[in-house]
Amino acid sequence: MVCFMDNEAVPFTNNQGERDIRMTKVQQKISGCFRSMQGAEIFCALRSYLSTCRKHEVGVGEALECLFAGTWPGFIQDRLDTLGLGAE
Repeated sequence: MVCFMDNEAVPFTNNQGERDIRMTKVQQKISGCFRSMQGAEIFCALRSYLSTCRKHEVGVGEALECLFAGTWPGFIQDRLDTLGLGAE
């Protein structure tokens, strides 16, 4: 009854939450702490954005390109349009 061995789409572990927070702890360990609460919030927001993009099969390069261009990746823009919050 090991589903991940029969179906490649099933992850080896369901511990995605731990993987998502791991980089925050690594950053904290390397530098000792975040210098400010605002810096920690920016770091977490950026990591969250990149993690979400990765889960929707948007590469990190494309995600950062959209971020710096002031646009949204397709999956976010589609959701915004559905909610009536897209650019007009």
